[in-house]
Amino acid sequence: MSVRKIQFLLASVFFVLGGWCLVAPQSVLDLTVTPAYRGDDPVVPILVGCFGAQALLSGLFAAFSRFTRATFLAYGIALLPFFVFNYWFFVVEPMLTWIGLLDALGNAVMLGLCVLGWRAAGRE
Repeated sequence: MSVRKIQFLLASVFFVLGGWCLVAPQSVLDLTVTPAYRGDDPVVPILVGCFGAQALLSGLFAAFSRFTRATFLAYGIALLPFFVFNYWFFVVEPMLTWIGLLDALGNAVMLGLCVLGWRAAGRE
């Protein structure tokens, strides 16, 4: 698989999950956050939408930048703390629902793509 294709797959995770946050923030809150942690403040869906917009920007950078081996390595390393976040807010402080673990799945997919991209960039 080419480096460019891997980049577009990385970007697709951002586009799908970030797009969901931007287009339907209340749906994200209702499906991914346990009732005890859902707030009624009207700013909360706005913040989720802003989070989605930032994810879409990250997707654009992932799709249209030129990734090197170092980029894939740095990106993969930068993903690791997100697994701690997912563990903490699912197991230790159960804020996330099972559907909220889509974030962890997206991170796992991106980490795997970083490994593939790192290898592919070494061949180019």
